[in-house]
Amino acid sequence: MANILLERTAPLPLDEAWRRITRWRRHGDVVPLTVVTVVPPEPTRVGTVVVARSGVGPLSFEDPMEVTVWQPPRDGAPGMCRLEKRGRVVLGWAELEVWPGPGGRTRVVWREEIRIRLLPSLFDGVLRPSARYVFGRALNRLLRWP
Repeated sequence: MANILLERTAPLPLDEAWRRITRWRRHGDVVPLTVVTVVPPEPTRVGTVVVARSGVGPLSFEDPMEVTVWQPPRDGAPGMCRLEKRGRVVLGWAELEVWPGPGGRTRVVWREEIRIRLLPSLFDGVLRPSARYVFGRALNRLLRWP
């Protein structure tokens, strides 16, 4: 199991940072070899399933994640979303949060616990930095692109 914590401060209003990190299909644009589908389509709510399909051809797998908490920011209050991974290969959860930051900026927190079924914990030392790199790069790109 790999636990990941990413934190960023973005020069964006709270609502805009939230919108950018929860436009699920855009995650497929910023994670290599990944396509994201959402069921049902917008708007996101508890029970929405986000499916990230990663890989190429027979070497691909699906990572379905169900939204179990959906609390968009309101009136300057923080927002939080929790996704539970429900796949056959990738297990765990992810939480995305937005908090008011200094000078009208937004503090973004991405927490994730990721487990790969049948992958021994011996490989956590490789999984953790790899996931931090991929998710950190994705978060940076999501926050930069409107």
